Amino acid sequence: MYRYIAAALVLTSLAASVLYAVPANAQDGYGHILIADQFNNRVIEVDRYTHQVLWHFGNGSDLPGPNSVVGTNDAERIGPYTLISGTGTPPGLPGCSDTVNGCPDNRVFIVDHDGDILWQYGQAGIAGSGPNQLNTPVHSLFLINFPHHPGPHVLITDQGNQRIILVNLNHQIVWQYGTTGVIGNGPNQLSNPNSAEVLENNHILIADENNNRVIEVKPSLELVKQFTALGTVSGAAFASRLSNGDTLITDSNNNRIVEVDGNDQVVWQYFTNTDAGSNPAPLPTRAVRLRNGDTLISDQFNDRVIEINKSGHVVFLQGALNAPGSGFNQLNGPYDAKVIGDFTGLTPPFDF
Repeated sequence: MYRYIAAALVLTSLAASVLYAVPANAQDGYGHILIADQFNNRVIEVDRYTHQVLWHFGNGSDLPGPNSVVGTNDAERIGPYTLISGTGTPPGLPGCSDTVNGCPDNRVFIVDHDGDILWQYGQAGIAGSGPNQLNTPVHSLFLINFPHHPGPHVLITDQGNQRIILVNLNHQIVWQYGTTGVIGNGPNQLSNPNSAEVLENNHILIADENNNRVIEVKPSLELVKQFTALGTVSGAAFASRLSNGDTLITDSNNNRIVEVDGNDQVVWQYFTNTDAGSNPAPLPTRAVRLRNGDTLISDQFNDRVIEINKSGHVVFLQGALNAPGSGFNQLNGPYDAKVIGDFTGLTPPFDF
């Protein structure tokens, strides 16, 4: 597939040992911010103080290839490597020149610092549900262990196929939640899932976007909890479990980040469309809680990534409010952002 595929298993295992067996600051770029800059068709690593781009993958092309990614929705640093979700872009949105068919990507892949693809699941530009096929993958997570499935795996939110799949490095699906191609809200059904995180108790926390809920399921596929902020969530774009036991939800259609307790009661919230000049519907896509208690938000159609403190004051800003671009300190529809080594939503490793 790629000339690097023979080395992929070894390199990915090494990446796992770096990520899970040593302190977080062993990760390349520790403390920098990794951003899936969706409509610029790139992933960038920026210095939070100078706003300079220190590393990037993606040459801006809207055709998926060995040096390009289209409509990237997610990125994660794994030791010296980066896991990227090439989601693709529907027609009519920025970053895509095909106004009729859109610009698909449909790959999840791992790249090294030089931008070489070491491992890939999915086929460039091809949508499907068969072996080594995806349909609009929006989120991926590298795992060193999963219940009953030891060893490195990648958990993929395969949105267009209405499923969460666990894939081993031999490209085999070894676990799945959601019935392939079936939209629903019944047992083992999802509607446009947008993320999946593995919790400390080995349950899987899924942002079931178009069902306007976050669900917690066991590896046995049993649904054990549901979070909707008492029925107010609309468009659950992302969710993570916090160290205090609360759940942080990106409530996209309400332009809100909301934290709920174990009884689904709202204990904190922040709206991203209240600044003067804001897009009235910025549809934020990701919010992660940092170690210092701040929250890092991908404020999609405001074209910015912001860090806010508990009082709701912006303490960091990358991008210009509601002003898309690709130049210095500019973004275009950023979908995901993480501080490398500092994502405290309880997803492995749990000792960060």
